Amino acid sequence: MTANGWLQIGVYLLAIFAITPPLGRFMTRVFNRERTWLDSVLRPVERLIYRVTGVDDTHQMRWTEYAIAMLLFSVVSMLVLYGIERMQRWLPWNPQAFAAVPAALAFNTAASFTTNTNWQAYSGESTMSYLTQMAGLAYHNFTSAAVGIALAIAFIRGIAQREKDSLGNFWVDIVRCSLWILLPVCLVGALVLVSQGVVQNLRPYDIVTTVEGAKQTIAQGPVASQEIIKEFGTNGGGFFNANSAHPFENPTPFSNFCEMFCIFAVSAGLTFTLGDMTGSRGHGWAVWAAMAFLFLAGVTTAYWAEGRGNPLLTAAGADQAATDSSSGGNMEGKEVRFGIANSALFATATTDASCGAINGWHDSFTPLGGFVTLVNIMLGEVIFGGVGAGMYGVLIFVVLSVFIAGLMVGRTPEYLGKRIEAYDVKMAMLVVLVFPLTILAFSAVSSVSATFGTSSILNPGPHGLSEILYAYTSGTGNNGSAFGGLNANTNWYNVTIGLATLIGRFMMIIPMLAVAGSLGRKKRVPPSSGTFPVTTPLFAALLVSVILIVGALTFFPALSLGPIVEHLLMAKGQVF
Repeated sequence: MTANGWLQIGVYLLAIFAITPPLGRFMTRVFNRERTWLDSVLRPVERLIYRVTGVDDTHQMRWTEYAIAMLLFSVVSMLVLYGIERMQRWLPWNPQAFAAVPAALAFNTAASFTTNTNWQAYSGESTMSYLTQMAGLAYHNFTSAAVGIALAIAFIRGIAQREKDSLGNFWVDIVRCSLWILLPVCLVGALVLVSQGVVQNLRPYDIVTTVEGAKQTIAQGPVASQEIIKEFGTNGGGFFNANSAHPFENPTPFSNFCEMFCIFAVSAGLTFTLGDMTGSRGHGWAVWAAMAFLFLAGVTTAYWAEGRGNPLLTAAGADQAATDSSSGGNMEGKEVRFGIANSALFATATTDASCGAINGWHDSFTPLGGFVTLVNIMLGEVIFGGVGAGMYGVLIFVVLSVFIAGLMVGRTPEYLGKRIEAYDVKMAMLVVLVFPLTILAFSAVSSVSATFGTSSILNPGPHGLSEILYAYTSGTGNNGSAFGGLNANTNWYNVTIGLATLIGRFMMIIPMLAVAGSLGRKKRVPPSSGTFPVTTPLFAALLVSVILIVGALTFFPALSLGPIVEHLLMAKGQVF
């Protein structure tokens, strides 16, 4: 660990702090349909879209109608992507003449990209045509992100409004999110990445001769346009198998910082939107502070673990100390262009959010470094989290925290003037329980079957269990990153991880919207001496505690058999 590394981490968090108010306020104006500086250009486009599609933009939806519209949109989008993958052999913009994607892999990919997971059991540059990448995958990068943000806004509306049985209009929300927020930023961001050397073309792959006389294929394509939305929409998924470690996706330290910045930008901004729309900016900042604390705890642990290196190598005589000519520490699986600090920071940010983009191989991290990435997802990816998903996920924990605080003082719990009642807590607990049930059930079955489960493990022992556990955690948490030592491109893993992505997205959204609808119908009650304030450091501490306790109670036994025991074996000097 170096002072320079800590400085880079500090600058990153300051940048996220700085973007939170302006972006959050802008999103408030967009979703409240207030005037913005983009209206003169985008309002005519918006009206045209409604006219062509027959959408009544004045219609307000109950939570059930909002959920049905979201589900129908997602199902149709998933089927279209599945069809494109299966027929890409006969479709245009396929200069490499890639064959149709196999059925199980096509299902996995369609489910993954529809749910904002972007898990990839394939190598992008050798599997997907340019048309599939653009019209299929990049399209879903925009729409799945827009759906997540729309759902978060619907939840915030439920908290903010009084005695209303509606949460807005789903179609209006995703159109305005796409036109006002995602497209403008990605248009500018793609040009910034191109200026750094990120590739953007439709040329066939180049075949070159190396200095040794061998033939090498140089893959390329429309990379920059997909790279920016995969980060800003917290989608993850790489055009290339090496993801953001590939120089065509992430060529410079500046592009690396821009990509990390984009991962947290919208999620951080939504905390300000929460405070803005509910009339309690202090509450928004309290939620931001809780997220920032958990982020700092994770990145500190990961940086320390990777900077310390592997004691087995130290015992063998390797020098892992940081010097002027060496970064020191555990450099296995990391890009020398970015070093340990930026690898630990990127890994923490991408697993805090439901992004899944990587600039280093998580499978090569030390046991504690890999533990951080795994736990970040297991906590529900509410540490800023994915665009929208992080916000409505943390709001479920807020409801539980307020409920617990109410029990402590023996009063009916209240949240921003709304009473939290039995129905709200039951729906919140459904959200919390679906997540670990899916992860642990699929992991248990896979870890005891040599036929279709453990046969895909390249590293037996506790690390192999971590690889299986990470795969289902990443899928259910809609993250998409992986411990690369698991061969997940099998029928079993393609189907079950695909199912996990769908369960982790939609089975958690339905009860979440039910809570939002319930809160929206309630009348506000004036605060009293027994009301637990949600704008104080005490509330932020309680929120952090609830998140950690729920995560520890549900996942500690599994973690103790994976990364924890692996760390203890490493500390004892045993090979694992």
